[in-house]
Amino acid sequence: MSDSERAVKRQRDMKHVQRLLVMVKPYWLRLTAAMAMMLLVGASTSAMAYLVKPVMDEIFVARNQGLLMLMPAAIIGLYLVKGLCSYGQTYLMQFVGQRIVTQFRIDLYAHLQRLSLSYYDRTPTGQLMSRITNDVNQMQGAVSSVITGLLKDLFTIVGLMGVIIYRDWFLAIFALGVFPLCVIPLIKFGRRLRKISHRSQETMADVSVLLHETISGARIVKGFCREEHEIKRFTDEAFRLFRLRMKDISTRAMSSPLMEFLGGLGVAGILFYGGWQVIQGTSTPGTFFSFLTALILLYEPVKRLSSLNNDVQNGLAAAERVYRVLDEPVEIAEKPGAVDLPPLQRQIQFKEVSFAYRPGEWVLERVNLTVPKGQAVALVGTSGGGKTTLVNLLPRFYEVTRGTIEIDGVEIRQATLSSLRGQIAIVTQQIILFNDTVANNIRYGRADASDEQIRAAAESAYATAFIEKLPQGFDTLIGEAGVLLSGGERQRLSIARALLADRPILILDEATSSLDTESELYVQKALENLMAGRTTFVIAHRLSTVRRADRILVISGGRIVEEGRHEELLALGGVYQRLHRMQFAVDRGLVASPPAAGAVEGRG
Repeated sequence: MSDSERAVKRQRDMKHVQRLLVMVKPYWLRLTAAMAMMLLVGASTSAMAYLVKPVMDEIFVARNQGLLMLMPAAIIGLYLVKGLCSYGQTYLMQFVGQRIVTQFRIDLYAHLQRLSLSYYDRTPTGQLMSRITNDVNQMQGAVSSVITGLLKDLFTIVGLMGVIIYRDWFLAIFALGVFPLCVIPLIKFGRRLRKISHRSQETMADVSVLLHETISGARIVKGFCREEHEIKRFTDEAFRLFRLRMKDISTRAMSSPLMEFLGGLGVAGILFYGGWQVIQGTSTPGTFFSFLTALILLYEPVKRLSSLNNDVQNGLAAAERVYRVLDEPVEIAEKPGAVDLPPLQRQIQFKEVSFAYRPGEWVLERVNLTVPKGQAVALVGTSGGGKTTLVNLLPRFYEVTRGTIEIDGVEIRQATLSSLRGQIAIVTQQIILFNDTVANNIRYGRADASDEQIRAAAESAYATAFIEKLPQGFDTLIGEAGVLLSGGERQRLSIARALLADRPILILDEATSSLDTESELYVQKALENLMAGRTTFVIAHRLSTVRRADRILVISGGRIVEEGRHEELLALGGVYQRLHRMQFAVDRGLVASPPAAGAVEGRG
């Protein structure tokens, strides 16, 4: 690493430390109390070393009986003060450390909730989970160790250095000369641990990604008999993590013995020189053993500071990754002075709307569309034409690249997100349910709904019959993502959720795909109840689901190429007629013709 790179790294580390100190500030009262207790702990440790001289010289050599009666009580008092203060400062400092880390975890999760869908598109879920769990845990160890250990050990070191300098300043200079030798391996080990920690955390994130993919995709893994392949993938990642962890352990295990050896060199030299002074009569045994005791006690907190540096390096590596997420800009944010959008009264307008996920790669180009209140608009076309992208722009899941979208003349970027999204209900092919009760999943879009309103929504969604057959009815836990329910049952619950939310704008994105005939019949009936009186955008590849729409838009290559009702579009003999012919062939079990040349591939 070059000097310039080291300088940049030091600046970055200092920035992270400063941001941590800002989070510590609200707890200054607890910190002050803890620091006072640390000071007493350091003073007690130093006093024990100081008392070795009167014990040796006055009691064992001069046989002072009066001092013998007082000294045990003094020692007991010192240990009592040290014990109580040690407990108090550990509790207070751990409280501050744990509270800071908890706030980190909350801030990180809250920031993730505010980031746009584009961030989730480019970042694996397992990696984000690793940030909140593994990386924050690494920070927890660092923050707790630093806050708890650093000041206590520094106070102890200062007190013991005062004792050894007071007892024999010349010998103290010789003893303290060993400490610079300890700094060199401390720096070397710290740099090595920082690199190992960074690679370990990256590997842990990869393991989390792999776990999330294979557990959520368990049916596909088993269906294609890929269990052994996935076991091998996981084994390779696990052993990669194992090797990095062993490097970390080896480095840590090496640092402590090396520090002890260097300390032993100092003690050996001092023992020889100090013993020679006692033999020559220039020093007393009490002075020497008081000095030696303070020195031995001094090496322990110094050794802990070495271990503390290892924790700091791990924590800084984790902090760098956590702050990388926290510093990710919120792309979809409310503008200052954003207004609350009134309920839809007239129309929704797309004016010259263009959108690209990546610069220059247009998914939508100059789309103009007016949808009056209460109208059902169906969007059809080949995959990648831009249908889903178009409706995702309405609730601002993504930001329009060019052009504007207006609701009753109000540009949606001038409205608050809550008032905008509070008008839109969404039912998609990818059904999102939570590991909670049936009732709470229906209530998700309207937290204050009563049990009667939940039941009414379920009845309108044709869901009551199967719900009442569940073990605890509406109070039944449905498992992660509703795994205990069939596809049609899960879809009807999502429709009930949308019905209960009772929002004027509705988005149906492939809501009936991948369902069997009976389930689709129930879902279609439920959707009719849901669409009644609402402004609806329907996306479907199966044209049978959109024939009753007030208007059908054919989207191809990011543009609206045809528009009209079902019969009108068939009569045009264009893209819609070709799609209809292909769908008819598929429904009859024939192989459909491939899409026409020039169809745009990309996101739908």
